[in-house]
Amino acid sequence: MSAAILLAALAAVPAAALAQGRPSTLDMTCGQARSFLAARGAAVLGTGGTTYDRFVRDRSFCEPTQVTKNAFVPTRDTPECLVGYRCIEPGRDWFGDDE
Repeated sequence: MSAAILLAALAAVPAAALAQGRPSTLDMTCGQARSFLAARGAAVLGTGGTTYDRFVRDRSFCEPTQVTKNAFVPTRDTPECLVGYRCIEPGRDWFGDDE
């Protein structure tokens, strides 16, 4: 009996973690979203519906081969808030024409 209870408790842990979700920029003002990211350095943020991305405060949170690109997200008070950056692999497109 106690083994069944233990098994049920262990099965509930991943379900609870999934239920937590991720912070959504749509629930924050632009200032709150910027502060949230600045305090953590890097975070996965929901940007509406089922879309999400990883955003960083600066390049130190990227892989050594990556560079940063400005990241604009929708927030509660503005449709395009410069929240921080996204890490990207640099390509041959030096002028940003192939985006």
